[in-house]
Amino acid sequence: MKCHFAHLPLPVLSLCLLLATLSGCERPTTAPAGWRLDALLGGTDVAGFERALTPRPFAFPAEHAVHPGFRSEWWYVTGNLNTAQGRHFGYQVTFFRNALAPAAPDNPSPWATRQVWMAHVALTDVVARQHHFEQRLARGALGLAGQAQQPFRVWLEDWQLLGQGRGDFPWQVQVKAVDFSLDLTLVPQKPPVLQGEQGLSVKSHEPGNASYYYSFTRLATRGTLRSGTETYPVTGTSWLDREWSTSVLGDGQVGWDWFSLQLDDGHELMFFHLRRADGQADTHNAGSWIAADGQVTRLGTDTVQLQPLRFWEAEDGRRYPVVWELAVPTLKRHWRVEALLDAQQLRTAVVYWEGAVRVVEADGGRPVGYGYLEMSGY
Repeated sequence: MKCHFAHLPLPVLSLCLLLATLSGCERPTTAPAGWRLDALLGGTDVAGFERALTPRPFAFPAEHAVHPGFRSEWWYVTGNLNTAQGRHFGYQVTFFRNALAPAAPDNPSPWATRQVWMAHVALTDVVARQHHFEQRLARGALGLAGQAQQPFRVWLEDWQLLGQGRGDFPWQVQVKAVDFSLDLTLVPQKPPVLQGEQGLSVKSHEPGNASYYYSFTRLATRGTLRSGTETYPVTGTSWLDREWSTSVLGDGQVGWDWFSLQLDDGHELMFFHLRRADGQADTHNAGSWIAADGQVTRLGTDTVQLQPLRFWEAEDGRRYPVVWELAVPTLKRHWRVEALLDAQQLRTAVVYWEGAVRVVEADGGRPVGYGYLEMSGY
């Protein structure tokens, strides 16, 4: 799912562009009060952009590159890492591209751009009970941010994803933030998963409120990270999400809960639960169950049962469910999904909760895996 900035109204994006242009080293990390997720992600102002309407062919590694005909897209990496001594960390690295307007004739000026880029990075240090995060904004001009080929690169200033050739793996994650840094290598253990209907992930009943969406659900990860003043060699497992779209949420949809779970037996589960303002169940909830051999089973609203069990209240008064009961009766799976740290809220341009979670059996509490949970629109 993962689309906090997917459709900012043009005045908001213009403000972001101005901030990115003028801020220099003073990077804004919070947003004006009152930015509503349903307003930001609605299907207005779509003229001139491509829409996600029908399934399309996917070709790799070409899909890792930008899709400029769409208003927005993102490269989203999350993971759980451990030291040799068992110290646990969660991390998030996200790059967002947002178009201010549809494509126009080329302008030779190096200052010219219709793209604004945003990046979020975060680290959860479980032992220290700390969650660090940073946001950056930049124009897609003058080399400040963008996506390039040969070699493949997605970057915002010195935060970057690096690939081989035109995007082949392994990839490198390289981030230097104030409170932490990451230098990681990612190697897929399974082929990409096309989410939804052959990669078309429909989010509401209005035509075009959808994204093209694929995931690498199990990436072997190793490298080093710094938390505070200490640096650690780490290994673990990451997850890559790629989506591009022009509009997503429809009338009455206010947010979602998104689960990416990696189980010790080699299975993965992705599921997004859309929330409506009227409290009714949304029929577009969807996900995937990925077997150890890579076989994919699609999941729908009627196949996954979700129940929040415990809430955490942030300083701003938002209440997030940080322990969930999740069951898939057809697969005979029944778990609790528990936040490794309650306080994993990101106070960025749109405030949301995203953090590392543990998966345990509902009966008996035996640990069976880890993952990430995102909760938007609270």
